[in-house]
Amino acid sequence: MCGRYAITLPPASMRTLFGYPEQPNFPPRYNIAPTQPVPVVRQHEGNRQFMLMRWGFIPGWVKDPKDFPLVINIRSETAATKPSFRAALTRRRCLMPADGFYEWHRLGQGRHAESRAYLFRRPDRDLFAFAALWETWHSPDGSEIDTVALVNGPANGLMAAIHDRCPVIIAPQDFDAWLDPVAEAGAIGPLLRPPPDEWLEMVRIGNAVNKVANDGPEVQAPFDHAVVEAAKAGTKPPARPNKAAKDDAQGNLF
Repeated sequence: MCGRYAITLPPASMRTLFGYPEQPNFPPRYNIAPTQPVPVVRQHEGNRQFMLMRWGFIPGWVKDPKDFPLVINIRSETAATKPSFRAALTRRRCLMPADGFYEWHRLGQGRHAESRAYLFRRPDRDLFAFAALWETWHSPDGSEIDTVALVNGPANGLMAAIHDRCPVIIAPQDFDAWLDPVAEAGAIGPLLRPPPDEWLEMVRIGNAVNKVANDGPEVQAPFDHAVVEAAKAGTKPPARPNKAAKDDAQGNLF
């Protein structure tokens, strides 16, 4: 499953890719977590629309969200048959923009277990889109909450080494087919597949992503063994060489 992801590119880049008329302005997010408001692109009155929704799907029949488990991922294999998601798969499909997501690989058991964090992103660092389903939940007091969850499926070859599930990623040429609320089931079924291995690259990162409060570029810093060992020992990691200080007689522009 995917429990954290990132959107770090400028809002203008996202607007260009997804083609909605709204002009939202928001800061880069390196560590988006469940229950937070997240950007969503849906089809509305024949056009694409940008919205913020709560990451955590609540079916319309739920009386009290406190009595319903937090749903941030929906299995593609059963979405069409489970009452909680069946109607949303038919009529309320959307896209969740991202430019990275995180998964953890657990090694060992008990007190000696180790959890390693990995960043998955496009090799060109560009945006992509999770397949997702949305639902508006109506509370007894008349208020409404727009909620969303991404769709996942079996892991592709790249992810299989650390996890058995993988988010479904929709290619730009398939955005219209996925968003079309009247598309036949046969048209969207082929889209619910693992992304090809070449769509993503995997980078081992440090432990900063483990804390939701960490939401800066340090979250995606590649794993550094020296930093980890220094943290365990309570000391500072060794200083890195300052390449900019080297005098190569060519000068520096930056």
